[in-house]
Amino acid sequence: MASEDVKTSESAVSTIVNLAEEAKLAREGVKAPSYAILSICKSLVAGGVAGGLSRTAVAPLERLKILLQVQNPHSIKYNGTVQGLKYIWRTEGFRGLFKGNGTNCARIVPNSAVKFFSYEQASKGILYLYQQQTGNDAQLTPLLRLGAGACAGIIAMSATYPMDMVRGRLTVQTDSSPFQYRGMFHALSTVLRQEGPRALYKGWLPSVIGVIPYVGLNFAVYESLKDWLIKNKQFGFAEDSELSVTTRLACGAAAGTVGQTVAYPLDVIRRRMQMVGWKDAASVVTGDGRNKAPLEYTGMIDAFRKTVRHEGFGALYKGLVPNSVKVVPSIAIAFVTYEVVKDILGVEIRISD
Repeated sequence: MASEDVKTSESAVSTIVNLAEEAKLAREGVKAPSYAILSICKSLVAGGVAGGLSRTAVAPLERLKILLQVQNPHSIKYNGTVQGLKYIWRTEGFRGLFKGNGTNCARIVPNSAVKFFSYEQASKGILYLYQQQTGNDAQLTPLLRLGAGACAGIIAMSATYPMDMVRGRLTVQTDSSPFQYRGMFHALSTVLRQEGPRALYKGWLPSVIGVIPYVGLNFAVYESLKDWLIKNKQFGFAEDSELSVTTRLACGAAAGTVGQTVAYPLDVIRRRMQMVGWKDAASVVTGDGRNKAPLEYTGMIDAFRKTVRHEGFGALYKGLVPNSVKVVPSIAIAFVTYEVVKDILGVEIRISD
């Protein structure tokens, strides 16, 4: 009788354990898709916050850079970083320093979100293929990170390019411009109506070519520097396989400097091509009085050739100084904000679980 009771008890315990395991498996099976979606959302939110915060922090320098890139060489209004910022302040006030930043954030938030998310997914896919070829312990090399970063940059840039195109025009126009875009949507509809759908992608080709070294080198240099400092424990920057925020800022700054220097001439050509066909363009583009002339380029090569022939090779680096000043903190803030926000969201997710 006692043995029967023991058997019955063992059977009951076994049944309870089996039911618990089945419930756990069922619960995990239900949660797996939702966790994947949550992880994607976390990555997108972190990327969006990183992009918006980093661009707003350096908005005055971003606007000055674009003005220097596209201004008529025969009617100079902006002549250097300090003079240019003072001129904007004097003629347009504080709001002038942030003109176009709303559109820039509207563009950069989805752009940055897609870029960071695409980089993570591309890295996983490339690493999987690489491990299939070389072995399960293989890690991403700087060259593979460059490829993943380039893929992310092309996807993100292509998805949001029309907003970048009208942002350039909104940034350039001043209070004295003959025609005023009232905002991003008004600019999009006006360009679409007056110049056609293709106009929204003016300058896309140099953007694609430029984004490969720019974004690719950003991710490759940043991730490789981090790995090198952690693995080799150089200069005592790594503690418990983690880098401080200051060290990560420095890595991001180095990545930004390398990327923007290599790709900058293509950025100048992109901006100039975006101004082509702009009816009643801002005077900073066309010039004033007898110096007034429309911008005409038939393509990327033509834009390169005319720019160098009429203004010299140095014209391809117009605005480089304010861009260098802004790109280092901008890229550094973007990378660190992305990781910090992901960590914060990760902690919240674990708590809620």
